Amino acid sequence: MDLENQKRVKEFAEQLGAENIVVVLGAAEGEAAGLAAETVTAGDPTFAGPLTGVQLGLKVYHICEEEMKSEVDAAVYEEQISMMEMVLDVDDIANEMQAIRNEHTKF
Repeated sequence: MDLENQKRVKEFAEQLGAENIVVVLGAAEGEAAGLAAETVTAGDPTFAGPLTGVQLGLKVYHICEEEMKSEVDAAVYEEQISMMEMVLDVDDIANEMQAIRNEHTKF
């Protein structure tokens, strides 16, 4: 997750309360999704951005996880995301995201 997005996430959590934020990711592989998820839950593991040492514990999902997929209008999901979903290892991504949520999500 780039530094500007880290800054935005931190500001939203401060303004709205971390319990009111859900982060939705779209990374193409489990490792990248996991790194971004870890950043918004446990803090920036690269120690380079605004979330270094900041444990927000935010709820975080990948757009291809069933929890998010069911929240999106089926026609919109089909048009915008389904092609991407066909080339991703969705199970790997979902497993990575679940592991991060289990370990670091506070809400």
